[in-house]
Amino acid sequence: MKLAGKVALVTGGGRGIGRGVVEVLVREGARVAIAEADRVVWTANQYWTKEIAGYQAAKALAAELVAQGAEVIAIEADVTKVAEVKAMVAATLRKWGRLDILVNAAGVITVNPVEALTEDEWDSIMDTNVKGTFLCCQVVLAQMKQQGGGRIVNFASIAGKEGAPGLPHYCASKFAVVGFTNSLAKEVARDNISVNAVCPGVVPTQMWVLLRRAYALPGESEDESYRRTVERLIPQGVDQTAADMGEAVLFLVTNDHITGQALNVDGGARLF
Repeated sequence: MKLAGKVALVTGGGRGIGRGVVEVLVREGARVAIAEADRVVWTANQYWTKEIAGYQAAKALAAELVAQGAEVIAIEADVTKVAEVKAMVAATLRKWGRLDILVNAAGVITVNPVEALTEDEWDSIMDTNVKGTFLCCQVVLAQMKQQGGGRIVNFASIAGKEGAPGLPHYCASKFAVVGFTNSLAKEVARDNISVNAVCPGVVPTQMWVLLRRAYALPGESEDESYRRTVERLIPQGVDQTAADMGEAVLFLVTNDHITGQALNVDGGARLF
């Protein structure tokens, strides 16, 4: 197994893309802490509620994986709050004494054009997608430097490389993640810490439950909207999976000389 003896922390790991990442890391022998929140600050997210039940999902997944023989724990943490991020990292270190891999998969989205976009929507998306990524990276660096290295993977999006109508705030947040990733990679390159981003294309998570509804044409079902979007955006004509994203993370964390990159996993949708 490629990650035997390694310890990973995955934010947003209870469901969606994060779950796919957790399952791949566990398969390869990593001990994994899954960080999620049950309640968040903003209602502006893909669930349109503060009560998102993420920690409940993380606990259920952890129990399932432990029953299969894996070493997994669930930690309740809101990545937008520095005290909770510090506590999350501390809990991982108390359990296993080290932290080799950080994956920032927590993220939120809403859909609105600029003229209709609310300040809460802007703040919610920036708070989680950008500030949350920054805080988690910042807090783990001292530990990774102390132990001689580490691997960080941030989740961006193909929307972090090309704008999309109705998603100005989301695209701005993911462009920010790509830029932050490249900058941090250059700062810590001599510390044996690699920092990369994964840019998914279309993955059928809760985000796309919202998007397929928002993008539906008159008289079009949500499933028809989703299929049309996939066929229009993805040259391969098929969507991607959470497991695909997990495999991309595995590739990045097991390669010593790939850093500062934003890897598209999108069926050919983007070149850069």
